Amino acid sequence: MEHLRTVLKTPEEHKLYARFKKFDFWMEKVHFLGHVISKEGVSVDLAKVETVVNWPRTTNITDI
Repeated sequence: MEHLRTVLKTPEEHKLYARFKKFDFWMEKVHFLGHVISKEGVSVDLAKVETVVNWPRTTNITDI
């Protein structure tokens, strides 16, 4: 918490301000560019994998 306070105070000292409604703090997981970032590390978003696995197969050459 103290580190966050220091990081956010530095721009304020230079008259730069952030809109806090655009920020989320202390989240357990973050979805970013098809990946899930958490304290366990970075993993693939399983919803994206499921979409590719369930992609309909083409039945003729013109569908390709």
